Amino acid sequence: MIMESKRQQKFAGVIQEDLAAIFQREGMNYLPNTMVTITKVRVTPDLAIARVFLSFFNNTNTTLALQTIKLHASEIRYKLGGRIKDQVRIIPQLEFFIDDTSEYVDRMEKIFDKIHREEKQPDTE
Repeated sequence: MIMESKRQQKFAGVIQEDLAAIFQREGMNYLPNTMVTITKVRVTPDLAIARVFLSFFNNTNTTLALQTIKLHASEIRYKLGGRIKDQVRIIPQLEFFIDDTSEYVDRMEKIFDKIHREEKQPDTE
């Protein structure tokens, strides 16, 4: 796995903050009654592509929510450009993904709980 440079990390942080502000202010236009959180941003070494990982709260169909965000990607990129145009030469292309880390953690906790319960039950042999 290749480590990100300080420059990439700093740029990703700027993008994450600005996208969070955009989604906080205008997220209801894209997904009514859904809270969108930017959990992570990864930027390519040339800073041309930003991979944005999203988490959706109060939404049962995350796949549809992601498709909706992807449909508005150019509009979101334009708004991001308005915020960071003085800091960068090019506005990165935005790629959106679902961050399923919380689902993974929940699934693992259930497995560990099940194992823990099975260990507590005495053998009935």
